[in-house]
Amino acid sequence: MIDVNVYLHRWPFRRLPADEPEKLVAKLRAAGVTQAWCGSFETLLHRDVAGVNSRLASDCRKFGSGLLEPFGTVNPVLPDWPDDLRRCLETHGMRGVRLHPNYHGYKLDDPRCSELLAAAAEQKLLVQITAMMEDERTQHPLVQVPHVDASPLVAQLQQHGDLRVVLLNGFRNAKVDVVDKLAATRRCWFDIASKEGVAGVESLVKQVGYDRVLFGSHAPLFLHESAQLKLKESPLAGMQLAAIARGNAEELWK
Repeated sequence: MIDVNVYLHRWPFRRLPADEPEKLVAKLRAAGVTQAWCGSFETLLHRDVAGVNSRLASDCRKFGSGLLEPFGTVNPVLPDWPDDLRRCLETHGMRGVRLHPNYHGYKLDDPRCSELLAAAAEQKLLVQITAMMEDERTQHPLVQVPHVDASPLVAQLQQHGDLRVVLLNGFRNAKVDVVDKLAATRRCWFDIASKEGVAGVESLVKQVGYDRVLFGSHAPLFLHESAQLKLKESPLAGMQLAAIARGNAEELWK
């Protein structure tokens, strides 16, 4: 499998099982994961973005042994974000970036966000946008973070023709019509980490097409086993299962 939604380092609000890189890598390998696209929990609250990305790239090399692929962060609210984007590509050789608009204080229709998405598209970088990190009911009372409104992303994809986006954890507050419009652009993909309900993955496949769906666990904040069970409990054809577990991500990686 290719897991497109994994995090390294420490979740700021509590310790997690497998939040040490060695333990997380062992869990991923035991589950049959051969590649994991990784962001860093540190990006949520740290202002030293360059330092976060450097540690992420270093730890992916040190602990991943070809398994962990770093997706650096870029915060367009900060004045030096173009340099952070350049370093992701040129210094660390990253193939994509992972954005957290709600933690960094901007919306997807913000002109600064549009500028960032245009720059990423020009550099052929894959963009992951994390719609939420945790259920709003479990958030720390002093850090109440709203979920990202994905509706402006439709216009961004229409405006930037080379932009490719993966919407992570996008189903806690997703509107059906917004998901439909994003899928219709053929340049937006969705991971299954936040998709709930009986046969949830099957229903998502019917809605957006199996070629738009990616395996993502949101580990270690979510249990990796949860994402695995979502694939098992949904009646999927062999071709669909293979595409979701690996094939679709392989195509994106190219």
